Formats: sequence, structure tokens, C-alpha cells
Amino acid sequence: MSGTHASGLTHFDPKGDAHMVDVSDKPVTSRVAVAAGHVSMAEATYAIIAEGRAKKGDVLGVARLAGIMGAKLTPTLIPLCHPLPVTKVAVELTLDPALPGVRIEATVKTTGQTGVEMEALTAVSTAALTVYDMAKAVDKEMQIGGIRVLLKDGGKSGRFEAS
Repeated sequence: MSGTHASGLTHFDPKGDAHMVDVSDKPVTSRVAVAAGHVSMAEATYAIIAEGRAKKGDVLGVARLAGIMGAKLTPTLIPLCHPLPVTKVAVELTLDPALPGVRIEATVKTTGQTGVEMEALTAVSTAALTVYDMAKAVDKEMQIGGIRVLLKDGGKSGRFEAS
């Protein structure tokens, strides 16, 4: 297992030192990843966002843009991520009165030599942090959670769908 630590983790070399994985011999393939998460909040905060009364403006619109930017900036935030030619980023924010709060889903696509799971996760995380930032003046107890990969497809390991 050259380039892989005895633990099976690819970001460690045989000596146990962290390194960026060499993907130069991997084929270029179409890849997609979908991630999701949520921000739960007080009912009053939910109402402010749902009714468009947040003092900082359009919470969901700004969070959507922040998520897109987060996906594009992933290699500057996560030290061992490869810079990728991201070909699509879609971030959907849905109000959910059952939480109450906002559900977030991000889809990221590329044609490259490695996957875009980290970009999708970063998009969701950045969007969630932006929702928090835009509403923290009225609710410091909001909680961000459930961030996970729902789907990954393309490349040698094939398709993964969360159960």
C-alpha cells in the first residue's frame, strides 16, 4: 500500500507523517458529492427568517452564496485537499418548521482525479455558519448539526449513498 499508512488512512505516509495524496496517476472522471446538515433555532428566530425580518437581510440568500463560496475555497481551508476545477455548486436551504430551523443540502460536481466530498461538506458548513451569523443577534443558542455526506459518485471507489 504505497502512500498509505498502516492504519489505512491515505493522508499519512508509511512513516505516519501527514501528506497530500498523489492523484497524478488516477484517471479523470466525472464526480459528484451531496452533503447535508441543519441549523436548529428558537421558534421566534425561525419566524424572523421565514418572514424576511432579519436585520442583516436575506438570511437564506446570503447563506446560499456563502455555501457556494465555501465550496470553491475548500483547498484554502482544509490543508490536504486538492484544488479542483469545480464545475457545479448548488446549495439549497429549506425552512423546516419541525426543527424549527433550516435544512441545508449542497451538490458539488467536478471532472477530475479526486472527489468533491470535502467541497460539499464545506459548502454546507459555510452556509450553516452564515445562517448562525445572520441571526445570532436574536438567538445565540442556535445549533448546527447533522453535517454528513449523503452521496458520492465517481472514481475508483464508485458510488456511496448514506443509509
